[in-house]
Amino acid sequence: MTDPISDFLTRLRNASKARLLECAVPHSKIKESLASILKAEGYIADYSPGADERGHKALVVKMKYIDGTPAISGLSRASTPGRRLYFRYADIPRVLNGLGISIVSTSKGLMKDADCRRNKAGGELICNVW
Repeated sequence: MTDPISDFLTRLRNASKARLLECAVPHSKIKESLASILKAEGYIADYSPGADERGHKALVVKMKYIDGTPAISGLSRASTPGRRLYFRYADIPRVLNGLGISIVSTSKGLMKDADCRRNKAGGELICNVW
């Protein structure tokens, strides 16, 4: 697998479209940080570390639905391994005029776009969620 973050986002997107209750993905620190931001913003219900059927570490994400509609209506990867996108804090684009969030990898860890502007920290734009 060349891009584990894209795989994580695709699994979340597919689970929400299929209206699954939970989604299991291979564990990594960056995926756990992404899940914590998505939980804090209300896009997923919860996440917890676990194990898959072979005993490898996994991250179990509980999907969130509001009256049967998925809380995640859109999820896109911005920066890819072949084309990295870096922004200064003032240049980070807004998602749907502020209705969505961007997740940025900074020197201070993963942050949403509003926190980057507040802390004056730029970095690599990981994904957009709305």
